[in-house]
Amino acid sequence: MKQRQLGAGGPQVGAIGFGCMSLSGFSGATTEAESFAALDQAWDQGITHMDAANVYGPHIAEQVLGRWITDRKLTPSIATKAGIQRNPDHPVNNDPDYLEAELDGSFKRLGVDHVDLFYIHRREQAVPIADVAGRMGDLIAKGKIGGWGLSEVSPTTLRKAHAETPVRAVQNEYSLWTRQPELGLLQECKRLGSTFVAFSPLARGVFGRYIIDPASPDFGGFREQMPRFQGDNWTHNRQTATQFQSLAQAHNVSTPALALAWVLAQGDHIIPIPGSRTADHVRDWAQADSIAMTDELKAAIDAILPVGWAWGDRYSEAQSQAPERYC
Repeated sequence: MKQRQLGAGGPQVGAIGFGCMSLSGFSGATTEAESFAALDQAWDQGITHMDAANVYGPHIAEQVLGRWITDRKLTPSIATKAGIQRNPDHPVNNDPDYLEAELDGSFKRLGVDHVDLFYIHRREQAVPIADVAGRMGDLIAKGKIGGWGLSEVSPTTLRKAHAETPVRAVQNEYSLWTRQPELGLLQECKRLGSTFVAFSPLARGVFGRYIIDPASPDFGGFREQMPRFQGDNWTHNRQTATQFQSLAQAHNVSTPALALAWVLAQGDHIIPIPGSRTADHVRDWAQADSIAMTDELKAAIDAILPVGWAWGDRYSEAQSQAPERYC
């Protein structure tokens, strides 16, 4: 797999990373053996950057990843995150002491004493970002983290944080059906030398091998709340996704690979992190970094999926409270 740099001063990693949320059972029941098989397949395909979080499970994804690393005796690039809490009265916590304590907990679950990247998992507006950035600088100086990042933030927050302690990466949702980062965040990351890590690059299963079915028991309550999967919105979105699926078939590539190739083509500072609980689905990503995104192919994709094509908001009102909005 082709390589990309994980932020200024960061390691070279596979151009595609692996999002570990599915290892926790978030997208349907799984076993540790299935999770190991999915991670093995990713590694065999050249995917070397693994992205976890304390809240996935909670703790399950980090534990599974840690056992896989120990069992396979591998040294992948690791990112983990802290900030989101399962507390309706305090859903996001950016207190610097809390964040460092959570990082220490992640180390125990992962079986490591250092990670390449530690994200603030959503911003708590009541805590000055300079205070958070300052503590992240301390963690870098201590050798606990190689660099730090932000998740679901605006260009303004990135600029403020980076001025205090350079930000290695920003992780926001980005795909052919969520294009907001193009309104300044992709450009700001490029300017500052921060990698943009695209989560949900397969549109939460819309651009999977099979289009996700809201009636499936594996669909889950989180996606169920999203307006794009409801009523007339989903009827129109599914019809459009089917056309994209046909385009991929016409080019003899998998739908996920084509969707990932599009994300990769939007900038050499972008690393998408699809996730899966099955090795079979991970195989579908294999061609993504070698698909030539020609002008003809770009035009064909734009004709089916123009900017703003998706019906409905990406989050419900309740889900929209913590992510920063801009533009």
